[in-house]
Amino acid sequence: MRARDYTKIKAWQLSDKLAIMVYNVTRSFPRSEIFGLTSQMRRAAVSVPANIVEGSARKHQSEYLQFLYTSIGSLVELGYYIRFSKEIGYLDRQNFDDLNSLYEQTIRTLRALINFIEKSKVKDQGSKV
Repeated sequence: MRARDYTKIKAWQLSDKLAIMVYNVTRSFPRSEIFGLTSQMRRAAVSVPANIVEGSARKHQSEYLQFLYTSIGSLVELGYYIRFSKEIGYLDRQNFDDLNSLYEQTIRTLRALINFIEKSKVKDQGSKV
């Protein structure tokens, strides 16, 4: 089986854009956070598209789904860091709104992808009976 072209996956496109935005926004975080919140946010942000990429290369749908579940876990973690950063004053209103809007769009799209694959997996299993 050929690997899926991850660049055509909408969830990957959005999460890649979100990771880039996180990297750009966290440049203005206090230097004291370089090994703390900045590092955690960046790691979580990059984990989302990276897991979509790795999962897209897997042979079986169940393996692909496992990587998508990991991806959504990292995305939810990032959502917390975005809110936390706003609460402690590291993100201004505009950066928070931009990040949060893209976060919401990404999580909806990733959940839709997972639901689609889960439903198609159930259909495939039903047709084998």
